[in-house]
Amino acid sequence: MMNGRERLFAVLNGEEVDHVPVWLLFPYHPVNYYADVKNTPRFKPVIDAVEKYGITLNRRHMGANILSPEVKVEEKHFIDNGDQVHRITYTYKGRQLFSESRRGRGNTSQKSLLDSQEDIEFFCSFPVNNDQDAIRKELDSQLPVYLKERAEFPIELGAMMLDLGEPINILYHNSNLEELAIGSIDPVTNKAITGFLDRLMENQSSVYNYCLEHELADVYFMVGSELAAPPMFSEKTFQQWILPYCRRLNSMIHAHGGKVIQHFHGAMVKTLLPYFLEMGADALHTIEAPPVGNCTMKEAFEVVGNRMALIGNIQYDDFRSFSKEEMRRAVTTLLEETKGRKMILSPSAGPYDADIPGSFLDNYIVMLETAWNFKWK
Repeated sequence: MMNGRERLFAVLNGEEVDHVPVWLLFPYHPVNYYADVKNTPRFKPVIDAVEKYGITLNRRHMGANILSPEVKVEEKHFIDNGDQVHRITYTYKGRQLFSESRRGRGNTSQKSLLDSQEDIEFFCSFPVNNDQDAIRKELDSQLPVYLKERAEFPIELGAMMLDLGEPINILYHNSNLEELAIGSIDPVTNKAITGFLDRLMENQSSVYNYCLEHELADVYFMVGSELAAPPMFSEKTFQQWILPYCRRLNSMIHAHGGKVIQHFHGAMVKTLLPYFLEMGADALHTIEAPPVGNCTMKEAFEVVGNRMALIGNIQYDDFRSFSKEEMRRAVTTLLEETKGRKMILSPSAGPYDADIPGSFLDNYIVMLETAWNFKWK
């Protein structure tokens, strides 16, 4: 019988498996955006079932300062007229940009760092940190913790997986998204953004090269393509801001023998499937059927064939609302539609909340056991 690691890589390589792999998106070590399920006692039955029936991808992060030290960044917490204020200020060439969150009595407000086309263009003029010695020094400082976690991870469960980001991330997460969308169709702003992304790519490439040369992970999780995709952004923008950078990063990873899982939560995934094939990812997570997305798993396989594994696609909210029988039926129906394909069964999202109903936890186990008992071959 195959173990979780063997099952994972068999699917990614297009080889036969004894059971369909099931990935609940539980990391082995804690991350700040998911509940710490491994150290939460009520999750123990699910963790035990994952180790018996599923696969684990231990998602970790490493990185270096993206902006050059010429850009001064100051973070402050203070009280203003009774409001608690958290402000981050960027100063470059005597000019400032700031983001701010303000919490008052019954009132919360948020100001994005980049609130206008002018802000975006100025931010895109910032120098990027491409000091190779400084980047290596930062990554060296993170290496002992990562190596300790890698040593603790039972490799037979699956694989270490690095999420190192994509060039678009810093721009998206600091922008007023309406302004960023307008900037994508404004020739001047778009040119500034594209030039900035090119420079960011050099910083990202240095981080990826470090991790690849040190053979830190078998799998890389690419998270960013959903941040510049239809319907908010045009297909042309996706081709400009996402496609060339993912294609280059994926090529680097493959040149070192690694595997790539591309993440995309966008509602228009059906339209973009050919681009993910062009990027060269080994797998795509997550295919979402209507009404959340626009593509069933069966429809997606009609486009990608055996050129890419697909990961999905039981909706996260279904674990909360479904009875055990409804969950069993949903999993069985999905597996019948995809039997024998390059498929990894997965929820659409990870465990955001540790304080979930017992029925939610039960449905995790139902998913794992139903998939295990399904005759996949």
